[in-house]
This record gives sequence, structure tokens and C-alpha cells, in this order.
Amino acid sequence: MNKTVLSIALVIAAPFAWGQTTSETTTSTTAGNDTTSTTTTTTTADGSITEFTPGSTIVLKESSGPRTYHFGKKVVYVTKSGKVLDEEAVKSQIKVGVPVTVHYTGTGDDMMVDRVVVDED
Repeated sequence: MNKTVLSIALVIAAPFAWGQTTSETTTSTTAGNDTTSTTTTTTTADGSITEFTPGSTIVLKESSGPRTYHFGKKVVYVTKSGKVLDEEAVKSQIKVGVPVTVHYTGTGDDMMVDRVVVDED
């Protein structure tokens, strides 16, 4: 019975977890005698671009279906090898059909992208 319940739970959760990884960064700030810690959780997701509106949104075709991501105040575009793309390269390389990885924070309708990694160099 327990194996059946576990199997069903894994089948339901697998499409949402596939292709996504999460990392946390904790930053501490000290002012006088007070120390404040802030933890930021960044998640990555892989997919092919189906829609792209510069400065606004990117829609990826993922294993679980299409998903819309909103851009944060500052978005960095890089190649898989780490080369930062300038504005002209973004215009020519970020387009429908290109596989990318996005780094984002938040959940649901509040997913804010801060980094887009193009799978091509």
C-alpha cells in the first residue's frame, strides 16, 4: 500500500520538478549591534523559447508545458561558456526556438528572471 501511494505521488510531482534546480544564498548585514540575514532562493528552468518580449517576459516550452517568466530590473544574458551577450547579440540570439536556461526567483505568477543562459556558444 505504501509503495502504491509513493508511486502515485512521484508520478504527480515529477513533471513539475523535472529540469528545475534550486539554490539558496544567505546574505548577512550588520548595522551597529543588529545583524540581519536575507536568504534568496534561485531556481533554474530549461526549455525552448516560444515567446520573447525584451524587458518584459519570456515563455518557455518545458516538459510540463509552456511557462511564462517575467524579467527583473536587471537581466544578464550569457552563453553556456559564460560569455556575456551585448544588446546586439541578444537581439540576434534570443529568439523563438532557441533552448535556454533561466535563473529566477519567486513562484507562480511572480517568477522574476535575472539571468538567461543560451545553450549555444
